[in-house]
Amino acid sequence: MPKVLRINQTLVLPGSRKSVLVAARLIRRGGLVAFPTETVYGLGAAATDRSAVKKIFKAKGRPADNPLIVHVAGLDQVKESAASLPPGALHLMKRFWPGPLSLVLPRSDKIPPEVSAGLPTVAVRMPAHPVALSLIRAAGVPIAAPSANRSGRPSPTSLRHVLEDLAGKIDAVIDGGPCQVGLESTVLDLSGSHPLILRPGAITREQLEAVLGVPVAVAQGCKDGTPPSPGMKYRHYAPRAPLLLVAGARPRRRALLAALARHYRKKGLKVGLLRAPTEPEGLRRAAKRLYQVLRGFDAQGVDLILAEGVSARGLGAALMNRLRRAAARTIKV
Repeated sequence: MPKVLRINQTLVLPGSRKSVLVAARLIRRGGLVAFPTETVYGLGAAATDRSAVKKIFKAKGRPADNPLIVHVAGLDQVKESAASLPPGALHLMKRFWPGPLSLVLPRSDKIPPEVSAGLPTVAVRMPAHPVALSLIRAAGVPIAAPSANRSGRPSPTSLRHVLEDLAGKIDAVIDGGPCQVGLESTVLDLSGSHPLILRPGAITREQLEAVLGVPVAVAQGCKDGTPPSPGMKYRHYAPRAPLLLVAGARPRRRALLAALARHYRKKGLKVGLLRAPTEPEGLRRAAKRLYQVLRGFDAQGVDLILAEGVSARGLGAALMNRLRRAAARTIKV
């Protein structure tokens, strides 16, 4: 048994081989384990265990009609999770896996309907993190895992974030350091007649089209019924203070952002400012740090967050998706 801490009955495990074996035993016994991936920390349970999957929803306070993503470590587990592989699926797996791309496929009978909110499909991905892959292999079963946070909160990109939300509600968490991507995976639906992005992420529409050789559409959200992907129906990623998003052409949005900051500060409010980067490399850093910054504003006790939008191209599409879902209000200038 590795040296561990216990916080409110939750084991805090270092990212070692022995820790992975301890966590894998917990998974096989129906427990909940938070673990690092390259995107955000996930809250995992055996995807084939209906009772364990239900514990995820309880721990997070997650609506039952918000489907989960199944994490796999190889093609054998894909075939265990999916009833079939639509055209293009293998090409995408070879190009982007392991990595931040989830594919929505016809669901196998081995995956209980609770994983997919009763839908006939299942989202599957192979994470690009050595601890995550080792855990899935050691558990010997696909692992269903949404982000390891209370439902609606900014997703966790560090051990501290997981413990802030879930200490005492889960069996264990493995410390894998900070996440490298910082935004949840792209979710691409291959179950229909045309590929459809349900949630943008680090794998962009342009990259997907280059591999598939066909146009890829983008879903416009889901207000009613069961959403086919996480992040479509409910408010997500939200800090405690209201977030006001200012979108539009750069000169106008920056001028309005500055004016709003002066206005609210004169009223005595503590204002957090989230400015857009000005270069492509800055966009990747902004995506990686988004949830860390939002949780930092929570810790500072700000009264209002003013966020500057970005161009919704490439990775900017994913960043704007998260900001819009977190925002209490969006102003277009």
